Amino acid sequence: HDVSIYESFKELKVLGDIISFGSNAGRIFRRWHYKSGDRVSDRLRPLSIDLSNHGFDIYKWTGEFVINQPSPKADPEAPVLNGHRGELHNVVFEYARNELRIPIHLGKRIQKYFEDDKQAGIVLEDGEKVHADVVIGSDGVRSKARELVLGYDDRPKASGYAVFRAWFPNTDMMADPRTRKFCENGDTFQGWIGPDVHFLFSTIKGGKDCCWVMTHRDDKDIEESWSLPGNMEDVYKVIDGWDPLCKAIVEKTPSCVDWKLVYRDPLPRWVSDNGRTSLLGDSAHPFLPTSAQGATQAMEDGVTLAYCLRVAGKAQIPAALRAFQDIRYERVKAVQKTGETTRDMWHKADWDRVKENPKSVQMPREDWIHGHDAEAHVSQVFRDSFNKFVPSLLV
Repeated sequence: HDVSIYESFKELKVLGDIISFGSNAGRIFRRWHYKSGDRVSDRLRPLSIDLSNHGFDIYKWTGEFVINQPSPKADPEAPVLNGHRGELHNVVFEYARNELRIPIHLGKRIQKYFEDDKQAGIVLEDGEKVHADVVIGSDGVRSKARELVLGYDDRPKASGYAVFRAWFPNTDMMADPRTRKFCENGDTFQGWIGPDVHFLFSTIKGGKDCCWVMTHRDDKDIEESWSLPGNMEDVYKVIDGWDPLCKAIVEKTPSCVDWKLVYRDPLPRWVSDNGRTSLLGDSAHPFLPTSAQGATQAMEDGVTLAYCLRVAGKAQIPAALRAFQDIRYERVKAVQKTGETTRDMWHKADWDRVKENPKSVQMPREDWIHGHDAEAHVSQVFRDSFNKFVPSLLV
């Protein structure tokens, strides 16, 4: 492939908080090598949380300990990589730009997507037109590429929930005897489950950094913004009457954001009429954070699409894109659903049942999700899928 990337941000900044890459993405990162012989996963690992000695401590919102969910045995071939999104993104960005020499054009906001049966392209904010054999719209929940693909403006809908999110150093946590324990013995992960709310807190880099997310009910207009500065007083209201440790953690937090969770019913298609434009990642299938699979499924999309285009060749781009959708669609739809089921499992917990079976509130870790090898899978099924769209060809 001869690839170029167009990004609206003018410069790369280390922004945001936690991002999760499951083992099904870790195996992909492990296959990416530098000329030095290092793997991309080797550089992501020191920036990621290590729960091998801690697992996940689950509490009832009142502070009652429920269960420790041990971490699965680490697989060196498929590492779990959860860390600060800005730091992990920087590693991948530099690998793409400096190692693979992919042109990355920053500060290029796209105004419009276009295509015909021979080519596709984008129109930038400054009026410049860029033509290509194929365009991949990986432009998020409010995708402009989606309008070209679907033929109408399909706006995201409010899910009824938002997430307070925060990332901060451990300085004040260490100064408080109540919270020091979370930071002084390596990385930790805790979750408090309450009525229609859950609060997840973790420490990272040996306890040096702290982050938390709190999913709560939200009724604000989706048109206002999808990310607002969080009001700490609103956070305190959500956890009023909760385990005092929750408030002790929040008190150490200098600021947070309030991130609206949006959803959409599965799109009827990801590929345009002419087969020259495709959606990828959140533009095609936004995930709830409780799935812990949004970024990982975008990775699976990417390697699947790359294989389809490489094997099909330039003359068969429309068939390649349609095969990509055919291979990915049902899997993504099923994984998306896990975000809702996990959220509802926690937010609607029957505590009498939980007392009898504490494992019922453990975070699901299903092998069909985490054990999946997207690259091996596409190599096995591509031939049959591709032939659905070019039946006269034998590949």
